[in-house]
Amino acid sequence: MKARVAATIVLALAVAFGTTGCGLFAPQATTKHYDASDGVSGNVGQIDVRNAIIITDGADGEVGNLVVTLVNNDSKSHRLSIKAGDNTTSTAAVTVQPGQVKLVGQNPKAASGNVFLPDFSAQPGSLYKVYFQYGDETGLQLQVPVLDGQLPEYSALVPPAIIPETR
Repeated sequence: MKARVAATIVLALAVAFGTTGCGLFAPQATTKHYDASDGVSGNVGQIDVRNAIIITDGADGEVGNLVVTLVNNDSKSHRLSIKAGDNTTSTAAVTVQPGQVKLVGQNPKAASGNVFLPDFSAQPGSLYKVYFQYGDETGLQLQVPVLDGQLPEYSALVPPAIIPETR
């Protein structure tokens, strides 16, 4: 009788380990970060840079709209410096409050909340260097994809034409 109970327990354990063994030792795909959209992501200190893309108005575009989500995981505000391209004239600063999820570039017609890149010459389909940094933190350089407004989901993100200043 004891042998039958012991055999039943051993069999039950063998079935349990046999059916769950793959999940026990295999790496879980949901724990690995990946960019699920067209943009690219990274981290600068306590700031998460998520799904960064640049939208331009086509092959002859002169303005780029940086569309990015910034997440502040810190308990204090940070002023994030954003430099685009090889020249340092395309520089912007965005303040992200503690715990804030800040959407940049979502409404290009609004007076604020946008980072426009003037004298933008990159073609849709290319990559453009964008550098993110704040305080003494080590900066992050991303190769950001350049897209145009041909897809419906990006058509509202095309930047308005910027009229050059007259001197």
